[in-house]
Amino acid sequence: MSYEDIRVKKEGRIATITVDRPNVLNATRHETMLEIDRALNDIEADENVRVIVLTGAGEKAFISGGDISVMASDPLWADKAPKGQEVCTRIEFFPKPVIARINGVALGAGIEVAMCCDIRIAAETAIMGQPELRLGIIPGYGATQRLPRLVGIGKAKELILMGVRIGAPEALRIGLVNQVVPLSELDSAVTQAAEKLLGMGPVALHMAKTAMNYGNQADLRTGLAMEARCYSHCFGTEDRVEGVNAFLEKRRPQFKGK
Repeated sequence: MSYEDIRVKKEGRIATITVDRPNVLNATRHETMLEIDRALNDIEADENVRVIVLTGAGEKAFISGGDISVMASDPLWADKAPKGQEVCTRIEFFPKPVIARINGVALGAGIEVAMCCDIRIAAETAIMGQPELRLGIIPGYGATQRLPRLVGIGKAKELILMGVRIGAPEALRIGLVNQVVPLSELDSAVTQAAEKLLGMGPVALHMAKTAMNYGNQADLRTGLAMEARCYSHCFGTEDRVEGVNAFLEKRRPQFKGK
């Protein structure tokens, strides 16, 4: 499968999607989001792939935002924004865990894409923020909704309304990222996180994501009901039998995702 704006690499059970537009610091356009969506179709259908890493090409940028030059020349830019929002939501609810490898600048659409990932690991040199209001617009890929849920409404308003940019250590402090490491150690940290995820039952990972994602948008009673349904689903799987037997036999489980 060929792409223009992204690269997809599969190594073992890990698939890496790399936004590859270095001439604009990996800024996204409508076609970028369509290609990510296509890549997710392929990865979802590939039973061998169990973890996804999402990153940007080079060492300067994860995703620097939307491509402003395209925005300025495309009269239909706003009409295309819902598709980008849809792809972000797909990442959030994707049945396989997604790690954001934040290797550099993550602004606007960049941090919005990262927020949809399950685990966010950033290089200590990364810079993050939502600068859209400086352009006379607001975030369009979900930041007004996801950022308050991650860091609290007060901090989210500061970041969005004032266009404040923060470094990786501050992002870690407020809960926007899960881990910060030197750039030279980023690949190792991402690999370690991926290996931990690969050690979990694939169905259980999907169900845990489902319970948390839907529960986060509901009241406690509804969230608990969702957890119960997801728990029941896990209990009827081959993976649950394998996991329990492996524990009792003191060996590593061989999950099949069934």
